[in-house]
Amino acid sequence: MKIYISPNIQLKYLLTLLINSILVISFTSSESYAGKTLEAVKSRGHLRCGVNTGLPGFAMADPRGIWRGLDADLCRAIAVATLGDSSKVKFIPLSAQQRFTALQSAEVDVLVRNTTITLQRDAAMGMNFGPVNYYDGQGFIVHKDLKVKSALELDGATICVSPGTTTEANLADYFRGKGMTYQSVVIESTDELTQAFFAGRCDCYTADASALAAARARVKFPHDYHILPEIISKEPLAPAVRHGDDQWLDIVSWTVWAMQLAEEYDINRKNIDSMLESMNPNVQRLLGVKGNFGEILGLDNKWAYNIVKQLGNYGESFERNLGNKTKLKLSRGLNQVWSRGGILYAPPLR
Repeated sequence: MKIYISPNIQLKYLLTLLINSILVISFTSSESYAGKTLEAVKSRGHLRCGVNTGLPGFAMADPRGIWRGLDADLCRAIAVATLGDSSKVKFIPLSAQQRFTALQSAEVDVLVRNTTITLQRDAAMGMNFGPVNYYDGQGFIVHKDLKVKSALELDGATICVSPGTTTEANLADYFRGKGMTYQSVVIESTDELTQAFFAGRCDCYTADASALAAARARVKFPHDYHILPEIISKEPLAPAVRHGDDQWLDIVSWTVWAMQLAEEYDINRKNIDSMLESMNPNVQRLLGVKGNFGEILGLDNKWAYNIVKQLGNYGESFERNLGNKTKLKLSRGLNQVWSRGGILYAPPLR
């Protein structure tokens, strides 16, 4: 299997691996690391959120420079929970290779960048993951002229893939398991990688299925490209924080769950004020009418109310960024709350 690497990538990639190794040793060797992230965010007056360099539907700056997407909304929701204002976020775009170093070195407070939970990342890289905010899986896209209907027909193909990712490892595992061969074209920049595919430098492009849909939506003739039916991996995408700051992990986790619970209880931006009069104890606790659950987290008791008031529930964010009225037109599928056929299952807030 030949690996074609852009000239500037190999050295940068090796340096990134070296820096990551040094940071992992320093973080995992010190149990006394205390992030005190909430205090830092409040003192600074804004949240630093690591996001994708540009992935439609998840995190991408619009022509006015405003970041849009499901991940961008989660960044804003964390800012609302901690600072009361969805605008108090500094979005820091990161490549796949930069993201872990940026989190470990405290360049960002939280990483919300299409990042898959794996054992190695969770246990050996100085990170903790919050709840899954999007269930995805790796797929393949080809030009229809290739007349390929299945990934099993890709034996000997040239495939564009992002280096140093679970995507690259999954690709190798899949082809090895099927007894097939392939050639890789690896490029660090997602934009350059997709451009390489659409320019015909490779037969196929592999990434998370949502990323493939986003890439296809950006080209002039999207119907010329076919996403193959096979999903070859589980990609539970979740926000990540540094080890050693349990309070911050709790805040990020319950921000995700609050948006999901709001959808489960049919609370949205339009009806949230009337829902303050609800007799449902679950709604009362979520919206801060009863209990001191915000205080337990170190937040205002209206933290969840403020999130939904400013940004909406999880379903509203999904439909706004990924749903049928967007270019991506992704179905909810697994990313539906459990009571409506999905697997989003938030713990009870009590």
